[in-house]
Amino acid sequence: MANHRSAEKRHRQNLKRRARNRSARAEIRTTIKATLQSIKEGNGEKAAEKAQQATRLLDKGVSHGLVHRNAARRRISRLHRRLAQQAKE
Repeated sequence: MANHRSAEKRHRQNLKRRARNRSARAEIRTTIKATLQSIKEGNGEKAAEKAQQATRLLDKGVSHGLVHRNAARRRISRLHRRLAQQAKE
């Protein structure tokens, strides 16, 4: 456990940041899952809306350091590729 005032403060800050980061990552995952579910159900409009929302959250996550840039680009690419395949069918 922290023994100095500055270390205690740093610990409190880390706990707050951890909670915020976990929440943001969970929101990203939830949105991606909702997008994939909409694609699976064949609901193109809802899927496109959710994909746009997931893209926005992933880009935001990159700028806040939650998700690596390349990982976000890869996830976005895969989502939109699936969306395009569903639109063809």
